[in-house]
Amino acid sequence: MSEPLKIGVLISGSGTNLQAIIDRINDGSLNASVELVISSRPDAYGLKRAEAAGVEAFTLSKEFYKENDDPDEFIARMFRARGCEYIIMAGYMRMVHASLLDAFPNRVVNLHPALLPSFRGAHAIQDAFDRGVKVTGVTVHFANEEYDKGPIIAQRALAVEEGWDVDTLEAHIHEIEHELYPEVIGWLADGRVRVRENNTVAIDPA
Repeated sequence: MSEPLKIGVLISGSGTNLQAIIDRINDGSLNASVELVISSRPDAYGLKRAEAAGVEAFTLSKEFYKENDDPDEFIARMFRARGCEYIIMAGYMRMVHASLLDAFPNRVVNLHPALLPSFRGAHAIQDAFDRGVKVTGVTVHFANEEYDKGPIIAQRALAVEEGWDVDTLEAHIHEIEHELYPEVIGWLADGRVRVRENNTVAIDPA
């Protein structure tokens, strides 16, 4: 087996996708290692998940983002110092900018709880529910400087059943996230993911 893929993870909240990644690493089904977790919020529960897993974690504050002209440059330096090869956004509720994207070209990955390009933005699950869609899902994509517009790596659809409320829909979306995100990171670890010249993504056979 090749060396584990070294990843850094950005979080802002509960860290359930971080936990899914950690669990897959621990059970041997994902050949990766989380080198550093950075949270945009000091009260993010994901920090406790990182601590419980023995993963180094660092927290930033609102004041840091307000007072620092280029917070992403600081974040990029921290990840580079730990030897991170890919940056995984797992519920990170801030836009990433050139300093981070240029430091990790086509190596900053985001998870979105809808089938992009539909329902971009921070309220995708509620927006899809309010629209009454019959099919929604999850998208994993490379981040770029346009919100939720980077090259799509993978999508998985979810049929919305009659009688579901928004909380039920959200629970099913999260179930898919926890399966698909570690799977995609596994593809990255295996070197199977390529960005074509036309800015679409190819997945090479295993």
